[in-house]
Amino acid sequence: MKTSDKIIIATAFATAVTLRGFAASGPLPPSHLTCELLERTDLVFSNCYPSSFSLSDYLRDPVHLQAPVVQSSEPMLGWVVNDSRNNVLQTGYQIQVATSAQKLAAGTPNVWDSGKVVSDESVAVKFGGAPLKASSVYYWRARTWNNGEASFFSIPKAFVTGTNLVAHGTSRYPLQKTDEKPTAIVEVSNQVSFVDYGRAAFGRLRLTIESPSDTSLTIRLGEVAVGKRVNQNPGGSRRFKELVLPVEKGLKTYVVAIPPDKRNTEKSAIRIPAYAGEVMPFRYCEIIQSDEPVVIKKITRESLHYPFDDAAAAFHSSDQTLDDIWELCKYSIKATSFAGVYVDGDRERIPYEADALINQKCHYAVDREYSMARTSSEYLIHHPTWPTEWPMQSVMLAWNDYLFTGNLESARNHYADLKAKTLIQLAEPTGFISTRTGKQSREFLSSIHLEKGTLRDIVDWPQSGAAGVGKAEAGETDGFVFTNVNTVVNAYHFHALELMAQIAAALGESPDAKFFADRAAKVKVAFNEKLFDAKRGVYVDGLGTDHASLHANLFPLAFGLVPSKRRNSVLKFIESRDMACSVYGAQHLLDGLYEAGAADYALHLLTTNGIRGWAHMIREVGTTITLEAWDDQFKPNQDWNHAWGAAPANIIPFQLMGVQPTSPGWKTFQIKPQPSGLKYVSLTVPTIRGTIEISMTNQPGKKFDLKIFSPANTVANVYLPVSGNEPKVMLDGNRQTVVSDGSFVRFTAVGSGTHVLSVTFDHSLVDKPKSSVLGASALK
Repeated sequence: MKTSDKIIIATAFATAVTLRGFAASGPLPPSHLTCELLERTDLVFSNCYPSSFSLSDYLRDPVHLQAPVVQSSEPMLGWVVNDSRNNVLQTGYQIQVATSAQKLAAGTPNVWDSGKVVSDESVAVKFGGAPLKASSVYYWRARTWNNGEASFFSIPKAFVTGTNLVAHGTSRYPLQKTDEKPTAIVEVSNQVSFVDYGRAAFGRLRLTIESPSDTSLTIRLGEVAVGKRVNQNPGGSRRFKELVLPVEKGLKTYVVAIPPDKRNTEKSAIRIPAYAGEVMPFRYCEIIQSDEPVVIKKITRESLHYPFDDAAAAFHSSDQTLDDIWELCKYSIKATSFAGVYVDGDRERIPYEADALINQKCHYAVDREYSMARTSSEYLIHHPTWPTEWPMQSVMLAWNDYLFTGNLESARNHYADLKAKTLIQLAEPTGFISTRTGKQSREFLSSIHLEKGTLRDIVDWPQSGAAGVGKAEAGETDGFVFTNVNTVVNAYHFHALELMAQIAAALGESPDAKFFADRAAKVKVAFNEKLFDAKRGVYVDGLGTDHASLHANLFPLAFGLVPSKRRNSVLKFIESRDMACSVYGAQHLLDGLYEAGAADYALHLLTTNGIRGWAHMIREVGTTITLEAWDDQFKPNQDWNHAWGAAPANIIPFQLMGVQPTSPGWKTFQIKPQPSGLKYVSLTVPTIRGTIEISMTNQPGKKFDLKIFSPANTVANVYLPVSGNEPKVMLDGNRQTVVSDGSFVRFTAVGSGTHVLSVTFDHSLVDKPKSSVLGASALK
């Protein structure tokens, strides 16, 4: 970037900051500009650290510098509309793109000027200018019209294009390193120092040492400690390494190189880029000096992760256990992003669809970041894994990508693949699918990109006699009986068909949309006719067995297959089984419970002190990243860094507090809290359109108060829980007439900005409503 460009951008930034003081009287310039879902497109890394180098410097030296590169010839652009006034919608926008910041400042964009476009779209606007050139730097800015009033232009944002532009190419960030200091250093003896970094991370050690002569140090790194020493035999897949560091005379800085581990650097493993260097997960470090003592000036852990905004999301409540679980799970998403693609922890470093789905939802909940999820989703389309249910989760990943970003390009580009991933080719005349009826032809397996082996039903993991679990142990499937027609597999099939119908409709593929919707309806009828035991009020594991497992009931509940008249008996059975599933199954169990309104039991499972619970991970196991299994006894070879165990990171905001998009890109969303006995909650949720902030106080049976801040250019339906008769309902100080919706009252089409809502239960209140709830027509 030229010096003059930097001055122009700095001046624009100062102007924008000055304008913040006038937010109440008019629109601010848009911010958080994204190109291909990336916000920090102008950031150049050197050795994985953010640097002062420019994108032009990167183009001159792409070997030693790293930058996010735009791969698409017609990239998708987006921004956050800034206007803190209530009930604001974007009514228009203008985009300008140029080859320099000076041209933008002069108002002479030489690549594209959209002019004023009458539209409320702010999250997935397709570039419409002259064809972009490869290996070039571009500058762009945008402004909006909010309720008809124009804003100033945004601060310019730069991006660099790749060497070969394509119609659709997912862009991603380079990996980033963060230097971390120890939280404690204990001198065990004259020769032994024990170092604790407070929590585990994937990284390597950097030491600054002053030595009187040539010597060496023994370095021990590990995830587990015994007293004030690193546990050298942690068991399972917990990590420990002992390394020897040669030290030269004088004051020098050394990076302790991590040798590759054959278990996670071969075959299907995701490799760490050469520019980052190999890493391992560790919390503890032991430094053993030789007879020739040295002075250690600095002990730094270089932690490797995908770029992450620690301040993007927050949660606090009246339950300290729940707060601790949130922090554990939030941090787990950052810590396990070290490969740049969602992997199954450190033992294999292989992407799996089931891991990626939970990872995706959690990542969306804790950071305004979507590129790692998309990269992982698209990787798995072409590198599927063997469990029958998991390729179908590629459809779920694609739908979430669209729902949370408003960007259809990935689904559009992989549309044929996604249709095959529904496994429709395995369907029987009944509508059910089966992997055991001879339909896994080579043509079928090629259509889903499974080049080796065949699909096998999984239900949950580990199964008895697999993954280090002996045949005498039950595994995590709750005794599931596998038959030709598997209830869990067909619950997934129904859900994949249902979502595929919506993807097809969004892409304008009307015949396909009807086909998949009709097939979903057919499966739903067959499912409830053939797989439900009416006498016991439960779903059985499959055709030909009367065994009913937790899994055969939790998945139908989570995927909307249970009719309302059967919900109570299914819930009663589910509650009788406790958490008889793995950390993976717990994601869908909690989803189903909250969707069915069983908030009390769901909160109990979230905060339980039992061995199958996240509190156990923290207090009894002592992990700082979520585990692969609830405890070693359920999976003896488990690792301590598995993000598929981090479900509360998304369950708390999306289910407990009920903050979910109801149309793609958060154009509309809901807030539907189910707090159970929680007395208060504060929550910050990042979205593609900006941050949603919520604070809640709860006196069950007496009063419920909710304060919300919604970003401009959004509209929300807000639900308040009802636990008494004759509620007095208020919105911004005015009594309301609202719509009852089961155990909630609903405020329809609440506009952006700050709103205070409450419901009070008091039979003595006889005030008449003074106004109706804000509707879409009330939005300015």
